[in-house]
Amino acid sequence: MKPGTRLTGPPKLNPPGDGPTSQGARIHSLDTVRGLALFGVLIINLDSEFRVTLFEQFQPAALAAASSSFDRLVSMLFGLLIEFKAFAVFSLLFGVGLAMQFDRLRESSRSRVLVRRLLVLLMFGVVHLTLIWNGDILTEYAIAGLVVIPLLGRSRLTLGVAAAGAMLLYLVVPWLPLPFSFPSAEWIDSHVTTARAVYGSGSFLEVLRFRIEELPQIAKLHAYVFPRTVALMLLGALIWRSGALKPGHGARSPIRSAGAVLVVLGAAASITAIPGVAPGWIGSVSTGAAPVLLAVGYAALVWVISSSRPGWLVNWAAPAGQMAFTNYILQSVVLGLLFYGYGAGLMGKLGVSAGLGVSILLFLLQVIASSFWLRFYRYGPLEWVWRSLTYGSVQSWKRPDPRIANGM
Repeated sequence: MKPGTRLTGPPKLNPPGDGPTSQGARIHSLDTVRGLALFGVLIINLDSEFRVTLFEQFQPAALAAASSSFDRLVSMLFGLLIEFKAFAVFSLLFGVGLAMQFDRLRESSRSRVLVRRLLVLLMFGVVHLTLIWNGDILTEYAIAGLVVIPLLGRSRLTLGVAAAGAMLLYLVVPWLPLPFSFPSAEWIDSHVTTARAVYGSGSFLEVLRFRIEELPQIAKLHAYVFPRTVALMLLGALIWRSGALKPGHGARSPIRSAGAVLVVLGAAASITAIPGVAPGWIGSVSTGAAPVLLAVGYAALVWVISSSRPGWLVNWAAPAGQMAFTNYILQSVVLGLLFYGYGAGLMGKLGVSAGLGVSILLFLLQVIASSFWLRFYRYGPLEWVWRSLTYGSVQSWKRPDPRIANGM
């Protein structure tokens, strides 16, 4: 088999052990779903957290006033189709991955390896949110994963009840007394003005200092959605434990049907969430539920398409998904150099549609680069570091020379 050749038959999962998953055990449809989710994350991050400052998304009137009619249309489509959904898909896939690793590892080493893996991810997340970009999601994923690990060995019923409970908690958060308060409109207005000046024209050290000062307020946003992240990870573990995603299960038709139903329900919830369409509490619940329903529906439909005849429509994103960790960090580095003052200083200077063009170009370059890289290496560079630190030994990452493998 030539390096980079895609498996055509169902891969065989590794038997229980202590090492990382082999390339033959990869489920490539998951890479496709992950790659497209990464594309969605890039679009939203560039639009709402690099093109403008993070807290400007809470000034919708100001943003609308500064946009053209076409940009407002594009922004509306982002909100309806992508925003929050891509992040939710990532959370779901993270749970699938944890459950896969839990099943593959020996019982005696499961907790040790998984905890170490998440602690390494937490280390990467802290470095990312302080030195590169404070919109990081890795830190939250690592902490949520530590919450999920003790439940991975439980029954499917327990996983389902825990996922439903965490999601219910997320949906009722607006009515619960919180141990913190969100910033006032006056604070946001003042902060956005300062943030634009610092991020748009500041030096690296000035941006670093301001980025760290923002962390307490950003932490509140993460705390608010933390139950949803846990719920989706548990749901991902439950989906894996159901066997529907395992090679040879033959569950494509049920997954397709479930995906279609969830997308319809998510679209209905999105309509209900529009202010004035439904009573207040229904609209609030719909606002929280719609992204989750659509995210799971999207993931299901992409999974089915990826493993069927028209798979080429989506499978082009698989190389970027296989190197999602490296590509996610690289996106932050590139966007920081484009939009912050120590780089090109484009913050506040690009419209929504122009930002979309940058997202498309950057992601296509990542797909091409990832595909080329994976011809010679088993993993992306950061994936390799993550694996090596997790297992406490330097992992082999170069693909074997096909001439040697064929006995030439």
